[in-house]
Amino acid sequence: MKTGVVGASGYAGGELLRILSTHPLFNISYTAAGSNAGELISDFHPLLQGFKTKRFEDTSIEKINQCDLVFIALPHGESAKLVDQIDPKVKIVDLGADFRLTDPQQWQKYYGIAHAGSWPYGLPELVDHSEISNANRVANPGCYATAISLAIAPVINFIDTADVSVVASSGTTGAGRNAKVNLVGSEFRNNLTSYKFGGVHQHTPEIEQVLNHLSSKQVKISFTPVLAPIPRGILATVSAKLSAPLTSATIRDSFVDFYSNSSFVKFLDEGLMPQTLSVLGSNNVEIQAAIDEHVGRVVISVAIDNLGKGAAGQAIQNANLMTGQSESAGLTNIGLK
Repeated sequence: MKTGVVGASGYAGGELLRILSTHPLFNISYTAAGSNAGELISDFHPLLQGFKTKRFEDTSIEKINQCDLVFIALPHGESAKLVDQIDPKVKIVDLGADFRLTDPQQWQKYYGIAHAGSWPYGLPELVDHSEISNANRVANPGCYATAISLAIAPVINFIDTADVSVVASSGTTGAGRNAKVNLVGSEFRNNLTSYKFGGVHQHTPEIEQVLNHLSSKQVKISFTPVLAPIPRGILATVSAKLSAPLTSATIRDSFVDFYSNSSFVKFLDEGLMPQTLSVLGSNNVEIQAAIDEHVGRVVISVAIDNLGKGAAGQAIQNANLMTGQSESAGLTNIGLK
């Protein structure tokens, strides 16, 4: 299947190329990088030695339309400029935010530009697979939204959904590849700092949207993101007031049952904690939960790779479903060191 990657010079684009290079069906035929067209792929992604003599191409609608499947890994607002020109027969997974939100007002509030519409939301563990497999265009979830939604979903009927608090740390690749002073090595090393403080992070309405589809109660979260001095990985801690007294065993059973058919989500054995190193380079999700009896709250810890399950890995999981394959095709449970 002829496959293209648009925005391939970015971190998510590079991870897409890495995974796609060994995929059993998706054959990379077009690799676009806009302003970096003509540059060697391996100069941007040294790990990809198999691409050593290959160069990025210009972004071309004509070449996109020659593909069967295209992954778009561009900053928000950019995908919407392209999609109307793309042949409807071309399957698209958009890793950007442009088509995730169904509410135009929420989009305007958090992104400040015109709403382009919405596509089926590609979080396979929480969305009916038929919604993804029957779609030609799918919106890949945000990295924080993936981790936090997966942590809350199994206990949504046991908590006060108006009292959910989240603190989540992410590696610097989550901010993209454009140069920023606070992301220079000498600035972020040995440093932790909150950002988009006070409930203004753009993944907030996305998390509430997907969870509201799972519950008859309105979900409201207070979300504080933290920039961590690591390249990649997300570790989120979610806390919610219990709506009724529960035992730790009940909570454990709810997670195990909820994800019993999942290829990628693992609820850890008692005493083990999620860690970003365990999921690095994979599409895996690690979760642990406990009850804080002192305050009557459930506390959940979740780890993902922001470039894996939070971006490229999940995009390929969605593309697998869209093309009638096993959702795990080309995705390994073995990560990077």
